[in-house]
Amino acid sequence: ASMVVFEDGLAKKSEYRRFIIDTTEGFDDTRAIHQVISRRLKRLINDRDVDASEVAQLGGRLSKFSYPPQLIVVDGGAPQVSAAARAMAELGITDIALCGLAKRLEEVWIPNSKDPLILPRTSEGMYLLQRIRDEAHRFAISFHRSRRSKVMLESILDEIEQLGPSRRNALLDRFGSVAALKKASVEDIAMTPGIGEKIALIVFDFLAHSSTSKIDMATGVIEDA
Repeated sequence: ASMVVFEDGLAKKSEYRRFIIDTTEGFDDTRAIHQVISRRLKRLINDRDVDASEVAQLGGRLSKFSYPPQLIVVDGGAPQVSAAARAMAELGITDIALCGLAKRLEEVWIPNSKDPLILPRTSEGMYLLQRIRDEAHRFAISFHRSRRSKVMLESILDEIEQLGPSRRNALLDRFGSVAALKKASVEDIAMTPGIGEKIALIVFDFLAHSSTSKIDMATGVIEDA
């Protein structure tokens, strides 16, 4: 899941966050929203008990989660808003506004409402909500692509017998994707900690002679995600 932050109508990318969803009890978007809202607001509650002046005197600073938003917007309609409202009620949060934006008809849903709000398509309010929603989508998709790309690279590196776990991890950390590693020269690969020129040449030759269709198909999946 992704969380983006806007302040005074502008994206505040330093406060964006990604959440890995716990799916041990199954997965659906309402459960995921409940989980993310709960985690976000628990941090807020914990930090509210901290003396900000004392933290400042000690040379520290509060976490970025310690500042409450004035409005939480969830991606979805009535079911998603209800899940978020339930999480807020469970934590006793009553001073933060909540709404959801349903994409099909761009309806704005608020808690405990049978009918959505219909904002004019040309209104500044609708435009801002759409920007927030679209930015959350972009941020989430970039995360999915990077994770899938790393999984694909890990799978390919597993096929190279000369690479042990530490060398594979070093290559994963440095390059992160098959595309990045394929663009690298032998010298670039050799600069990876624990690799050296001999192993770098093995990796380079393996990628050069591996099935291009396998790599191209995987790249296509990533790009179309």
